[in-house]
Amino acid sequence: MSAQLWLDLVVGLVVLVGLVGAVIQVIPGSTLVGASVLVWGLVTRGGPGWTVAAIALVVTVGAQVVKYLVAGRFLKARGVPNGSLLVGGALGVVGFFVIPVVGLVVGFVGGTYLAEWYRLRAHRPAWRATVAALQATGLTILVELFAALVVALAWGVAAIAVGVGADA
Repeated sequence: MSAQLWLDLVVGLVVLVGLVGAVIQVIPGSTLVGASVLVWGLVTRGGPGWTVAAIALVVTVGAQVVKYLVAGRFLKARGVPNGSLLVGGALGVVGFFVIPVVGLVVGFVGGTYLAEWYRLRAHRPAWRATVAALQATGLTILVELFAALVVALAWGVAAIAVGVGADA
């Protein structure tokens, strides 16, 4: 097998792991996909390589900015303060280690709710804020998945173009 084929196989595997990570949120999926495709483009060089490297860099960095802007505006519009999200995030990290598989979500939801309940001293508004935090998390997952899919598609087209060019 050629070195290019090995590179394609390894990058393809990393892209698959990154796509799963974009949904599950245990690893930074779109960043993993973007970085692997960027490396592929830099190693492959040529028109398709440089083009896909540029696409990977722009889309991945753009998605990181967009997901924080979208989530921030969404939460600000619903009156959820950053402090409650920090508490939720901290308890999410603790939950990740304490409760296998679901601990991150349980800790985040519980921490956000407790922080909001402490701040507001009422169940309904605290729960509304917690639901808003979960919705914002869902939006960031969608942004990250979309970016990872765009980069993966660009890489797939470029990999085929490089493979066809090698056969000619």
